[in-house]
Amino acid sequence: MLTVRDVAASGYRSLRSIRFPVEALSVFIGANAVGKTNLYRALERLQAAAAGTLVRDLAAEGGMDSVVWAGPRSGKGPVRVGWSVELGDEAASVAYRYEIEVGLVPQSEDGPRGAAFLLEPQIKRERLTVLSGRRPAAMLERDGPSGFVRGDDGRKRSLGTSLLATETALAALQDAVAFPELHLVRHALLDWRFHHDFRTDAASALRRPCLAVTTPTLSSDGSDLAAVFATLRHIREDTVDLDGAVGDAFPGARLVIPSPGREASFGMVFPDYPERVFEAAELSDGTLRYLALAGALLAYRLPPFIALNEPETSLHPDLLDPLARMIVTASRRTQVWLVTHSERLADAIEEQGGVSPRRVFKRDGATWIDGLKLSGEFAEADDA
Repeated sequence: MLTVRDVAASGYRSLRSIRFPVEALSVFIGANAVGKTNLYRALERLQAAAAGTLVRDLAAEGGMDSVVWAGPRSGKGPVRVGWSVELGDEAASVAYRYEIEVGLVPQSEDGPRGAAFLLEPQIKRERLTVLSGRRPAAMLERDGPSGFVRGDDGRKRSLGTSLLATETALAALQDAVAFPELHLVRHALLDWRFHHDFRTDAASALRRPCLAVTTPTLSSDGSDLAAVFATLRHIREDTVDLDGAVGDAFPGARLVIPSPGREASFGMVFPDYPERVFEAAELSDGTLRYLALAGALLAYRLPPFIALNEPETSLHPDLLDPLARMIVTASRRTQVWLVTHSERLADAIEEQGGVSPRRVFKRDGATWIDGLKLSGEFAEADDA
């Protein structure tokens, strides 16, 4: 399994230029408008590059006018927005660094040049490098319209002219046999899960039964939550952690997971009404959101990387300590990355897991992390 070692972003919203390590459990806390969500979005953009949706996602954000660094710029070079990630395989003593940059469509007197619309972003640079004990090897190198990819035989092959300026090579080159490194990195990024603002309104999928299909991992929107619970109860036959998390948050209550037919469902029994099962459609927003987080963090099989953005939203303060315990438990099985407003949640995670939160702030208008050095390491790492 590839683990995330570090992430970098440049020229993106409030992220002027930043690179920071990622640990088994990373907790970031800060006030409103300091750029915590932009750190989270940077991770999403890396996954979008693997999925082939990066340009569309940036357009949905408002296009280059909205996503590019708005602060002062040095020099008169072209406007660029970039992201990179280093993924490591400890067992094989090898790492992979993927980098991508986007920019504006070149202009001429007659309008935009190349196969792109006037305001859409273009892929300007893309690179995948294998880092091992030997000299780093470029497996993919793209600069504008030209570049190469190295096949499984070690030989370079031209990217040719079929790749559009709005397409990522990482997503387009799908041949796993010919390009095994690209396949490995692409699927590592696609396996990440992002959980932000589970919908709990009356029309939310969380409140409805779902198809009864064995589901070891919760989807990002939580729409298969009932199937995740049913898989734990009736396939794995182990709900010790899940039952403990429910009892921790709601003393005396229990989660009811019927044996599914065509559909899977769940409900709750509370101590005040021991004979009454409250179906998902009847649960409060906070209760339902907590159960969704339990499905994300305690599922049968966790993804290699889970990113949580302000999971405390809509939760009663009494649920933050149980949530912290779930997060720490999950971090023993996978990497968990969290941004939060809640001092109480961050303190509880530190108490339960011994992980100190990283404080995010603005420095000269740019998002920065307390203790982070320009080299991309935290200061205390030098003292370890």
